[in-house]
Amino acid sequence: MSTRREAREHVMKALYAHEQADDEAPDHAVRTLIAPPLEDDSSTLDFAERLFRSTLDTMPEADELIERHAENWEVHRITIVDRSLLRMATTEFLEFEKIPPKVSVDEAIEIAKKYSTPRSDTFVNGVLDAILLDLHEQGRLNKSGRGLIGMDTIRERADSS
Repeated sequence: MSTRREAREHVMKALYAHEQADDEAPDHAVRTLIAPPLEDDSSTLDFAERLFRSTLDTMPEADELIERHAENWEVHRITIVDRSLLRMATTEFLEFEKIPPKVSVDEAIEIAKKYSTPRSDTFVNGVLDAILLDLHEQGRLNKSGRGLIGMDTIRERADSS
């Protein structure tokens, strides 16, 4: 049985490959990078495919939020791994109502530690906390369910970043 962390890792890899191959169709990335390692777990595969396609769909909006909150960084200058993780987590904030924001942030940080630069986890954390606070203040954070992080905690995390 696969985990959602593994699903997110495969989605990050598919986003990376998709960005490198400008003309590659999303279906190819799903068929070659997401489906094979997750085929034994249909619910995790469904989650991964939905996250990948949703991230592609929300990319313009996510990039706008990332650029606004990644101080002194233009989106295209952020490493592809970090950019993919920021886009994925932002998509989870916007499109995945039942995933607590804390889970999205923590997963992005842990994957950054594994696949990116030594300081990427801190960078990803700071940008995502700022995006999360912004979305909350705009009333665009539509989350329900158990384990949701409180906005006081987000403010504290953003202030300490």
